[in-house]
Amino acid sequence: MNAFKHTALKLKMFSELVMFSHTLFSLPFAIISMVWAAGGWPSGHMMLWGLIALIGARNGANAFNRLVDRTFDGNNPRTAHRHLPQRLLAEKEVILFIIINYALFIVASGMLNLLCLLLSPVAIVLISTYSYTKRFTFLSHLYLGFVIASAPIGAWFAVTGNIAFTPFVIGTVVMLWIAGFDIIYGTQDIDFDRKNGLWSIPSFFGLENALRISKGLHFIMIMLLLFLYLWRDLGWMYLVGIGIATLLLMTEHKIIKPSNRKMMKVASYNLNQVISMVILLCTLIDYFYVS
Repeated sequence: MNAFKHTALKLKMFSELVMFSHTLFSLPFAIISMVWAAGGWPSGHMMLWGLIALIGARNGANAFNRLVDRTFDGNNPRTAHRHLPQRLLAEKEVILFIIINYALFIVASGMLNLLCLLLSPVAIVLISTYSYTKRFTFLSHLYLGFVIASAPIGAWFAVTGNIAFTPFVIGTVVMLWIAGFDIIYGTQDIDFDRKNGLWSIPSFFGLENALRISKGLHFIMIMLLLFLYLWRDLGWMYLVGIGIATLLLMTEHKIIKPSNRKMMKVASYNLNQVISMVILLCTLIDYFYVS
């Protein structure tokens, strides 16, 4: 019984380490990409291995980021409670977790098609190098968005085995959206980043300018979603989803309070998890029942 409790506790801590609930940022757009690529629901084989590949890649990347940033996290009062600074998880355990998840990603990629398998090492390099970008460029937010944008692009490749225009538009939407709210999240660490030589748009441009940049990125995101409406000749239900997402983004920017950690969690994470699910549900309803 004690062994079972210990295992359950470890699994819980690893889930918290990689913020597993944040899969809702990339997964909905990956599903949209797969459905559009397949012209309907992909096969069960495709959905299963596509999901495994996504989970393996993001879990490995998030754990790698926590490992690389463990010293900074330990020195930052906002993040000092995390698992590695508190030694709740050993570095060797996290390294093993990263290896297992990246191996799982490669195997899943191979089960999809040759293109995904060949691109899997490139993807691992890209998703791992994000962890170092904050050390030399304020564009780290956009690079994070670019990395997460690989989910819908990879999902399209998984279904078709070919490169196309649409998945790169979806990926750009994801990149701008993620970068926009990561900038909001980064406003909490302006002073810490400046003192420790870390780069971010908030620490480089200041609070007000950073928030303007975030709004600009989200505006372009909405414009690209509208472009997809025209490009793919989508229906009214898709527009309803974009309208709701726009209202939620406006709410997100209205409630920002860097001094209030709980409010920043709502603005940076909770609302955006709702946004991705709204876009997914409205897009699927539109595709299967309206258009």
